[in-house]
Amino acid sequence: MRLFDCDHCGQSVHFDNRQCVRCGYRLGFVPDRLAMFSLEPAMEPNWHLVVEPARSVRFCANAALDICNWMVDADDVQELCIACRHNRLVPNVDTPDGVNRWRRIDQAQRHLFYSLLRLRLPHPDRKQDPVGGLVFDFLEDKVNSMGMVEPAMTGHEEGLIAIRAAEADDVTREMARMSMHEPYRTLLGHFRHETGHFVWNKLVRNRDDFDGFRAIFGDEREDYDTALQRHYESGPRQNWQTSFISAYASSHPWEDFAECFAHYLHIVDTLETARSFGLAVDPRGHEEMASEVDFDPYRANNAEQLVSAWVPLSVAVNSIQRSMGQPDFYPFVLSPPVVEKLEYLHRLIQAAGRESEARAA
Repeated sequence: MRLFDCDHCGQSVHFDNRQCVRCGYRLGFVPDRLAMFSLEPAMEPNWHLVVEPARSVRFCANAALDICNWMVDADDVQELCIACRHNRLVPNVDTPDGVNRWRRIDQAQRHLFYSLLRLRLPHPDRKQDPVGGLVFDFLEDKVNSMGMVEPAMTGHEEGLIAIRAAEADDVTREMARMSMHEPYRTLLGHFRHETGHFVWNKLVRNRDDFDGFRAIFGDEREDYDTALQRHYESGPRQNWQTSFISAYASSHPWEDFAECFAHYLHIVDTLETARSFGLAVDPRGHEEMASEVDFDPYRANNAEQLVSAWVPLSVAVNSIQRSMGQPDFYPFVLSPPVVEKLEYLHRLIQAAGRESEARAA
C-alpha cells in the first residue's frame, strides 16, 4: 500500500485516514482514482473534492458507523462503495463488539479491493453476475444445544466467500492459528486466499484454460473432498516445502493456486509499501542481499523481479521482528517451484489487467 498526500496541504496520509492531521480536512478514498482526496462540505450528504470542486461525491453508507471511508459519486444510485456493495451478510451492528468486528473486517476487505482495482482484475457483484459474482458473508459463530460454540467456517463456493466474523478478534484468530498449526493467519490473508478461488474460476475455469494451469499446479480433477480429508487426517505430503508455499497448499491444486495468489498480493502490496517509504536493504558483508524497491510492484516485469526485491526485504524485517521478540512477519520460503507458480500467476493477472484496460479504453 502506497502513501498518499493530502491534496490540500501536502501532508502524508494513509489509506485508512479519515482526517488530515495538519489541515484538518476530511479525507475520503476515491476508488476510480485509487487515491485519497481532501473534501469540502457541499449540500448534505454530498462533498466536493478540493482539487476538483465540480465533482460531487458522498461517503459510502457504511461511513455512518465509521466502517468505511470510500466515496461514491453523488449521482450514483448505489448507496454503498464499490467494495461494500459486494457484502450480503454483515456482523451484528447492534452491539459494540459487532461494530468493532465489522470495522476490522472492512479494513481488510478494502485493502483487498485496492489490490483488485490496481491490478484491474474482474470483480463482478451478484447484480452483474447472478451466478458467479463476488459476494461476501461475514458469519457469526453459533451456540448449540449443549452450550458449545460452533465456529462459522471460512470458505468459497462459486464466488460466495464466507468469512468467520470472530476472526476479527485477535485472541480467537490466534487460537485458530495454533490449533491449525499455521505459521500465519490474518483477516487480510483470508480475503486474499478465498478471492484466489474466485479468480481461478474467472481466469482459468471459465476460460477453459486448464493446460497451462495443470502444467504448473497439477490436475485439479483430483477429488477435492478426498484430498482435504487426507490432508487433515494424515498431514501434508512429505517434503512439501520443496514445491509448495505452505503445507495447506500441498492439499490440492485449487488450494495451491489460492495460496499462491494470496502470497502474490502479500508480496506486491508490501513491496509497494516499502517503495513508498524508500526502504533499501544493504547489509554489510552480504552484498548478495542488497535490494531496493525502485519499480512499481503492481507493474513488475515478472515474478523474478518481485522475488529478487522481496527476499532481502522479508529477511531484514524478519530479523527486526526477532529483535523485538516477535515471530517472523513472513515465515515462508520461496523455492524455485513456488517462484514458477508466482510467474504463472503474474502472467495470468497482468493479461487480465490488460484486457480490462482495453475494454475500458
